[in-house]
Amino acid sequence: MFSSVLFVLLQVASSLAAPPTVQLDRATVTGVTDGTLKKFFGIPYVQPPVGPLRLRLPAPIPNYTENFAATDYGPICLQKEEKLVLPADVPETVVEEVGGIGAPVPLNQSEDCLTINVFAPADATPNSKLPVLVWIYGGGFATGYSSITDADGSVLVNQSIALGTPLVYVSLNYRLNVMGFLAGKEVKEAGVGNLGLQDQREALRWVQRYITQFGGDPTKVTLWGQSAGAMSTAAHLVTNGGNNEGLFRGAIMDSGAPLWVGDITHGQPSYDFIVEQTGCAHALDTLDCLREVPVDTLMKATNSTPNVFSYQSLAETFIIRVDGVFLKDNPQQLVKQGSVSNVPFINGDNDDEGTLFSFTALNLSTTDELVTYWQTFFFPHTPREEIADVFALYPSDPAAGSPFNTSDANALTPMFKRYAAIMGDFVFQGPRRFFMQHRSDLQPTWSYLYKRGKDTPYLGSCHGSEVPTAYGGDLSEYFIRFVATLNPSPASNTSTQIAWPRYTAKSPNMLTFLDGDVPLTITQDDYREEAIQAGTELFLKYPY
Repeated sequence: MFSSVLFVLLQVASSLAAPPTVQLDRATVTGVTDGTLKKFFGIPYVQPPVGPLRLRLPAPIPNYTENFAATDYGPICLQKEEKLVLPADVPETVVEEVGGIGAPVPLNQSEDCLTINVFAPADATPNSKLPVLVWIYGGGFATGYSSITDADGSVLVNQSIALGTPLVYVSLNYRLNVMGFLAGKEVKEAGVGNLGLQDQREALRWVQRYITQFGGDPTKVTLWGQSAGAMSTAAHLVTNGGNNEGLFRGAIMDSGAPLWVGDITHGQPSYDFIVEQTGCAHALDTLDCLREVPVDTLMKATNSTPNVFSYQSLAETFIIRVDGVFLKDNPQQLVKQGSVSNVPFINGDNDDEGTLFSFTALNLSTTDELVTYWQTFFFPHTPREEIADVFALYPSDPAAGSPFNTSDANALTPMFKRYAAIMGDFVFQGPRRFFMQHRSDLQPTWSYLYKRGKDTPYLGSCHGSEVPTAYGGDLSEYFIRFVATLNPSPASNTSTQIAWPRYTAKSPNMLTFLDGDVPLTITQDDYREEAIQAGTELFLKYPY
């Protein structure tokens, strides 16, 4: 009797410990489990973009035919070298917060990197029909990867289970820098612009085809991105005439919105530089030549181009641009034209988005130098007086600059806080407000403002500081509700969660995250109205 009971218990324990599997076409895919979750890592979602497929549109996998293990993250896509160099006299708290940005990534990099990862509750089955959250990482279109520890899908799925609204979490790699966002007339003529966005789109199609096997519902997908990932998410909203092909039913954008980018040929100088540096300048077809040069040669040339922590800051070498295929016009013009997917969305910013990117131009000390800088890197075809008129709306008084609401503190240089205010408004606050104002009365929208961390010197509530709160904090609780119900607001106020009213043109409500005893409140999106509007109009007239 005892031996038979023991045998049964051992069988049950063995069954519980067995690794999870899913069936993809004719292949059995094996993952890992930690008891509460099952996880599948590094599943290729398109054919490897190598050899003749380098710098070409992603090629779908017809079918999976051979069994494989999905127990480890795949290689990350090739990263552009960049390093944030801080002044020697900044406080140690600043170094601890952002000093590691740009450090070498201790992970395997490869051209063959287009893989997807899935996290699901351990008891999810193909009949569970759980809502799905698809994460697109940021990194300025030049760096980033799905396996970053700060964005651990396990945290969100476990939190969703605890809240009684379990979800399936998906993350993916997409091509970056020269491999994913090369620009130039040759790229436009070949129809291979914005390859990173095309990769993301194919990943969303993969989700439609296979997520049921993991317990997800392909009709309940929410697309979520931060920074460049948010700008990518916005691009998916405005592409294809606003027809999202049923790929998602909602979207979340953290620190990113439809950008003010111009034609892909605006990137010609960088294309010509890379062609010259790789020895392809005299080739009959320079693009084909780039497909054949050794990858180390191509990346060495790429790493010689400016990055977001070079002098020109967010005037990026590699960025989404109007390619005539994925983006047929400036994304902001597409918004004005009504080319927007009609789905509920959340779009929020941090209060001091520009500070992180303002350490690169500390030599600027006068208004004339500031105007010259912006004309050189962002507005090369804009009359100087038009730039100066907008900048006049940003006081030189440090008390008016960013980090905002810190009085005269954090004035690292005479222009630091003014520069940071302009950078944050032009690249983040302005595009978000423009998007909200144009769409909030046409579809359900919500906005937030993250103002925590104001005591961090020079940075304040800087770019990226909300991410820990979005993975396991009170912001993620709102996001999980949105994924489950398309409404982030709780059914009733609780001790930690307040109602999050919709954003409308008449009531531009923002859920605002604060330090101190009152962590959450509702404020209005009415700060720096004249200045932000003027900056928006300048970029509409002269897109980057």
